[in-house]
Amino acid sequence: MNNTLQSNRRQFIGGALGAAGLAAMPTWANAIGANDEVRVAVIGFNGRGKGHIGSLLAIKGVRITALCDVDQKVMDKQVADFKKKNIEVKQYSDYRKLLEDKDVDAVTIATPNHSHTLIALAALAAGKHVYVEKPVCHNPIEGRKLLEASAVVLPRGQILQHGMQRRSSPGWAEAVAFAQSGQIGKVTLSRGINYKARKSIGKTAAPAQPDANGRIAGTFRDTGGKPQIVDVDYKLWSAPRPVAPMQREQFHYDWHWQWAYGNGDIGNQGPHQLDVARWALGNPTLLPKRVMSFGGRWGYQDDGQTANNQMAFYNYEPAPLLFDNRGLPSKDMNWKPGYEPVYLVNGKAAAARIGNVIHCEGGFVAEGKAYDNDGKQIKKFDNFNDGADHMKNFIDSIRAGKLVNDNLHVSHGYHAAALAHLANASFRLGKQMSNDEIRERLSNDKAGQETFEHFVKNLEANQINMATDKIVVGPWLDYDPQSNQFTGEFAAEANKLFAEEYAPGFELPTVS
Repeated sequence: MNNTLQSNRRQFIGGALGAAGLAAMPTWANAIGANDEVRVAVIGFNGRGKGHIGSLLAIKGVRITALCDVDQKVMDKQVADFKKKNIEVKQYSDYRKLLEDKDVDAVTIATPNHSHTLIALAALAAGKHVYVEKPVCHNPIEGRKLLEASAVVLPRGQILQHGMQRRSSPGWAEAVAFAQSGQIGKVTLSRGINYKARKSIGKTAAPAQPDANGRIAGTFRDTGGKPQIVDVDYKLWSAPRPVAPMQREQFHYDWHWQWAYGNGDIGNQGPHQLDVARWALGNPTLLPKRVMSFGGRWGYQDDGQTANNQMAFYNYEPAPLLFDNRGLPSKDMNWKPGYEPVYLVNGKAAAARIGNVIHCEGGFVAEGKAYDNDGKQIKKFDNFNDGADHMKNFIDSIRAGKLVNDNLHVSHGYHAAALAHLANASFRLGKQMSNDEIRERLSNDKAGQETFEHFVKNLEANQINMATDKIVVGPWLDYDPQSNQFTGEFAAEANKLFAEEYAPGFELPTVS
């Protein structure tokens, strides 16, 4: 353990307990034998959690014993599906009650972003093994608390694993190792790409308010625009944020584009590509010392707050990281044709529209293939997938009493999430600039210039008037990765963005 982690761990353990009732709970998980059943509860399953359920049901020796969701309609639907399979489960709406259940060995967490860390820490304090989806934290302060908790629980065999599935892909591991090997020279740039359609979330006339019982119940819309009935304990859904009026047409999922609950697409899909991009740089143990991001929300006026098109620059040494996020279609705000290729070799797409390119002195790796500088394919990586065994690795780690692969350590999830948060801090402090001003800022960055021109081309193809609807450009922010604080001219404003409010009774608990 490095000195920074030791120091932060002491500070963390010395803090207040937080969530009521956790002090009386067990402080470590019971040992599970190789032939014993692993009893798992899934917390949050309206979206990604459904994937957790499917993965868990396919693993021998695993039994889903409980479900937890704040939406009664979502619960009723899943319970009915389980009954068709002759699966009986306990039902909870309050994660705190679930964590008191001694028939639960482990939990998987796929709730909205803002509650990931709260529930993960509470579950660890209750003695459960924990799998927490990306992003593992809603801000870097929470992420550091997860790191401190991992230093406490892992030595006693209690597992804490992130949801960065590519870390369990043999093909990805081979591709990254090849890029790091020097066979095509040193890595010069690590690029993350996310071109993913993100339509308007609509604009409500007035926010929805919880009723006298603290519930929001009624008909909203689903991701396809169809009516969807929800019945939600809104205080529990909001936690740890204080209850605030709900301003969006779709209750579920569209919280991703509102700062109190989500982190935009750079913090939604982005962590997967940011994680691989950092992996390709050799897994730097510290966050970069400088970051800058620009973007905007173009093409519609809605209740979303985050950028739908965004670029981010990270000054890692000796090679930088560049992230490129697009949410608009190829042209004319027409969502049907899809996107044009992102990275071309001899006129053909080499990288997926959601993926990574690792640039080296003598060539590059684009997803599952390696090329020389002339665009000739020189290697293809086998078993290239999105980590089909990631959940199985979690169960195997529980049985082993240790992580079966260092790539499963929550530190990787923390770094991937924190990179998104750092970029968002810069963007949120930004001001509008002309394209020429941005070109001047990128004058010493050839890859940045080329990507920016493609970025602008996409906006103009969607009839965005760049003279009037300018790009919001954030400042270069200086970051001290040792103290986990911004420094310099914009430090006060940037650090304030990470000091979020925690509602009484939902403070982050201590794990000891």
